Amino acid sequence: MRDFDQAITLTEKVLDPILARDPAGPRVTYYDDATGARIELSGLTLANWAAKTANLIRDEFGLSPGARIAVLLPAHWQTAAVLLGCWWAGTEVVLRPDQDAELAMVTPDRLDDADGVAEVAALSLDALGAPVRDLPVGVTDFATSVRVHGDQFLPGGAGAALDGMPVAEVLAEAKKSAMRQGFSEGDRVLSSTSWDTPAELIDGFVSVLSAGASLVQVVNPDPAQRERRIESEKVTAQRG
Repeated sequence: MRDFDQAITLTEKVLDPILARDPAGPRVTYYDDATGARIELSGLTLANWAAKTANLIRDEFGLSPGARIAVLLPAHWQTAAVLLGCWWAGTEVVLRPDQDAELAMVTPDRLDDADGVAEVAALSLDALGAPVRDLPVGVTDFATSVRVHGDQFLPGGAGAALDGMPVAEVLAEAKKSAMRQGFSEGDRVLSSTSWDTPAELIDGFVSVLSAGASLVQVVNPDPAQRERRIESEKVTAQRG
């Protein structure tokens, strides 16, 4: 196995080409049709959030490349930043409750799924970054903690990336998925699918970035909004 300090992280693999080519262009556009929320992140803003998350993981939780993090979060723009931050820190993401994980990132309603995990961070997923209220002692509020960390990160290597799969395997699967779905550089991909399994996450998120495309992710989709959104967001590809 390669030494961690010789490995290139998945985040570098997918974000570096985007940042070199079009750092200011939209990369993740998030809609919640139940609340009317719309959040858009450029490649640079997404990278800054990912760097803050990676710094939090390394400096506040003390995790090294190869550590395992349970990410128990829905498809959301903050989840995108968390995932990229985990991978940038060289840690392995698992998408299920896992008592062997060293950190769990959860929504408040899934705190019980983190029982037995040494460190837990809760995300409110509030559009304005509001903290989670009345957290149990020992649970870190992500929104409060992440904002004090720097928006630049120097990676130190990588272990497995996703559910035991190394970086190269995840990237290869993402590229195959992008080809199968017809995604290419510059596409705007409309999706309302979940990221609950490794296959769903690769198909619905990593494949989009690996192709150099951008994602328009919709939760609680309102069918009446779909055609207007396709036009307003200049959608060129769809899934789900």
